[in-house]
Amino acid sequence: QMQLVESGGGLVQAGGSLRLACVVSGGTFSRSAMGWFRQVPGKEREFVAAIRWSGGSTYNEDSVKGRFTISRDNAKNTVYLQMNSLQPEDTGVYYCTAGRLASSRGAEYDYWGQGTQVTVSS
Repeated sequence: QMQLVESGGGLVQAGGSLRLACVVSGGTFSRSAMGWFRQVPGKEREFVAAIRWSGGSTYNEDSVKGRFTISRDNAKNTVYLQMNSLQPEDTGVYYCTAGRLASSRGAEYDYWGQGTQVTVSS
């Protein structure tokens, strides 16, 4: 059983940056794929980025390409999401997730954090 705890959300002006972190306990972090999703009330959960246990990454090209970077530190059991050039449409609750595959489909993941709120003001 893995527990995921996100941090780093907050309120930022458009054009600003935030770095989200997700600390994982339990399970085998170093062999797990990790992902970030976001959700706005009334909308479906949206894939943001994912990273394989080996470090290869994939992104929602339409939404975040070139602005967000996912990374991981296996020694710290932590995955990060560096978010630059934030826009109001990036507002939402950001969830960290763990699974076997670095997929864009939420159903592929087994464990989810509680989420951290990101609000971008215009």
